[in-house]
Amino acid sequence: MNTELHTDITIGDICKGFVYNEQEGKGLFGMNGRLIIQPEYQRNYIYNDGRKDVAVIDSVLHGYPLGLIYLNRRPDGLLEVLDGQQRITSLGRFLTNKLTVRYDGREQKYYSLNAELQQLFSKTHLTLYICEGTEEEIKKWFKIINIAGVPLNDQEMYNAIYSGPFVTALKAVYSNSLNPMQQKWGTYVKGDPKRQEVLATALDWVSHGNTEGYMAAHRQDTDITPVTTCFDSIIDWVSATFPTPHNEQKGLPWGTLYEKYHNTPYNPDEVDRRVFELMQDDAVTNKRGIFEYVLGGCTDPKLLNIRLFDKRTIKTVYERQTAEAKAKGVSNCPYCAMSSGPNHSRIWKPTEMDADHVTAWSRGGSTSIDNCQMLCKTHNRAKGNR
Repeated sequence: MNTELHTDITIGDICKGFVYNEQEGKGLFGMNGRLIIQPEYQRNYIYNDGRKDVAVIDSVLHGYPLGLIYLNRRPDGLLEVLDGQQRITSLGRFLTNKLTVRYDGREQKYYSLNAELQQLFSKTHLTLYICEGTEEEIKKWFKIINIAGVPLNDQEMYNAIYSGPFVTALKAVYSNSLNPMQQKWGTYVKGDPKRQEVLATALDWVSHGNTEGYMAAHRQDTDITPVTTCFDSIIDWVSATFPTPHNEQKGLPWGTLYEKYHNTPYNPDEVDRRVFELMQDDAVTNKRGIFEYVLGGCTDPKLLNIRLFDKRTIKTVYERQTAEAKAKGVSNCPYCAMSSGPNHSRIWKPTEMDADHVTAWSRGGSTSIDNCQMLCKTHNRAKGNR
């Protein structure tokens, strides 16, 4: 790959004819249309948080260096940003009065700066490399130079490697934070669409966890219907099965749960009632496990991480049972005491016993001292959920 160092290009030059798409939140073009600021392999603009974008402008106004910028010269002669997209977009937004900074004690846009500061800003020279190479070389270099700064997540990297019509169409749906469906999806899907996290979920679901392989196979596709159909089907199934939204639903592996349970009929009213009961139960310490627990017919309490008896309760119950057992000359394990075996009168040590619900939690028993008994480990394991 060939590289050329340039120090003769100013902020004004690179931002000349700057075009910014407010709806999608990305810089499009600079250098009078000769520079593509956010090619498909680039991540979305994530500096528009009032901190990182402002820091870029402050650096220039105070004379601090902005660091290297890398551009790629395409076979058609156009340039595209390899590294520096966030900085260039911030500079362009400021030059076109779309960004406000605090300078000299007050809020200012570019037009409100005095003429000297405007000149200082627009005439600041940048240090950049213009690179030329094959697609494979460019993508490899893109990966290397993006190790520093805000790291690319896996999906951002996949978008870069497999850029094309498929990624373009997917990003228009799932990476657009102004898409009105994002609010509904956000009930079940965790993540920032600008960081490609909603898109990552959609691809994970349709590919059954093989996102990279799926993107490689469909890179040149223009039809994303299989992805949208799968994603919508899962979201619709979840919202119909659990009519009342809960914060704990966000980010659960709904794709896996859909595959496992979507052919099972459910009564949404009954599901709602059971979820509500479990949400109110203090013994349930893993509220996120409630949804799979209910989908599975309420048969696997391990999903709920039921609160165990505390040490004080265990000590009190052990001492009480042991005293009563010694007075009767039988084992302090009630099950052993009822048997005629060799442990009929054995007094077990605390470490040899488990605290057990007399009435199983799954059958309505509470995690309280009145519902606690100590059993030897063998009988506790044999008792199970009875």
